[in-house]
Amino acid sequence: MSKINGNGASGHRYSSATRRLPTPGKATVLAIGKAFPSQLIPQDCLVEGYFRDTNCIDHAMKEKLERLCKTTTVRTRYTVMSKEILDEYPELATEGTATISQRLSIANKAVTEMAKDASLACIKQWGRPAEDITHVVYVSSSEIRLPGGDLYLANELGLRNDVNRVMLYFLGCYGGVTGLRVAKDIAENNPGSRVLLTTSETTILGFRPPSKSRPYDLVGAALFGDGAAAAIIGADPIAKTESPFLELSYAVQQFLPGTHSVIDGRLSEEGINFKLGRDLPQKIDDNIEGFCNKLMEKASSVKNFNDMFWAVHPGGPAILNRLETTLKLRGEKLDCSRRALMDFGNVSSNTIIYVLEYMREELMNKEIGEEWGLALAFGPGITFEGILLRSLN
Repeated sequence: MSKINGNGASGHRYSSATRRLPTPGKATVLAIGKAFPSQLIPQDCLVEGYFRDTNCIDHAMKEKLERLCKTTTVRTRYTVMSKEILDEYPELATEGTATISQRLSIANKAVTEMAKDASLACIKQWGRPAEDITHVVYVSSSEIRLPGGDLYLANELGLRNDVNRVMLYFLGCYGGVTGLRVAKDIAENNPGSRVLLTTSETTILGFRPPSKSRPYDLVGAALFGDGAAAAIIGADPIAKTESPFLELSYAVQQFLPGTHSVIDGRLSEEGINFKLGRDLPQKIDDNIEGFCNKLMEKASSVKNFNDMFWAVHPGGPAILNRLETTLKLRGEKLDCSRRALMDFGNVSSNTIIYVLEYMREELMNKEIGEEWGLALAFGPGITFEGILLRSLN
């Protein structure tokens, strides 16, 4: 399965004469990489292909998916699913068949391959040998196996056999920010460590024919994509060798009691089924300002949300629109999130890394002048993850 890699290479190394100084002992983002499967799907081609591949002739559902595709703002996505896979496993497009074994055999291989490619792109940008990686944080909601993808990835990359591994499974959309938080804690508590955070996701586990009894399947078909992402995190970057662009200043996680059923995912013999409550955007809306204030107050020089840059996981346009309205953000504040959603769809845990890559472009080009920013993601629980960021450009 061929991959399209993006290493977002930066040509310059850290120089205190031209950039903000990192805070001693604080974790920084040293490099970013990404990878995708070879199947690129333009959004305006998705409906015909999906109904053809699932042998569905329900015109009302087809019209509903066409409407959903227009409202998601997604333009292109990548997917592991292909004609070759459906030819080999036609039962994946058959309602009610036990296919979890087949799905996992495809997904486990695909996420490892994408994770490897994203990590290699990240390591290349970092500029140091893979043997210098001391810790791995591996995030995925798309595989189930023992040993897990963390060990497969370490083997594929040729990491030292005493590399310390952390595996984070089935966190959903907030998993990427959780991974950053865990990597931050490791980097700051292990002097000299360099942490490889890798996220990898595929929608294979949830692919199925549309059904009136599962209306969320159409939302997933219209919104979600596949891919992988990676970042290297470390404190006290080496001058002229490493290129930090963000500092991970302060991290907070919070769950909303009594909301565990608002985002509901169940694994069955047929794959994974998701249900989203209609009140999800409102629940986020009701709690987001207080959560963001917890983070913002740690940046004592910042008094207004518009004095910060914003890297928000784009779960969907409704969430971004609500957040923008509730926090009274200027229109351009969520441009990087909207751009990632447009180019890749919602790729679960990976997506925040894609947002940060676009953010890096704007920071380096001086399109963003603010020193402080926030990274945010929301997922099952309902769980909020947030990190106060500091630009080093």
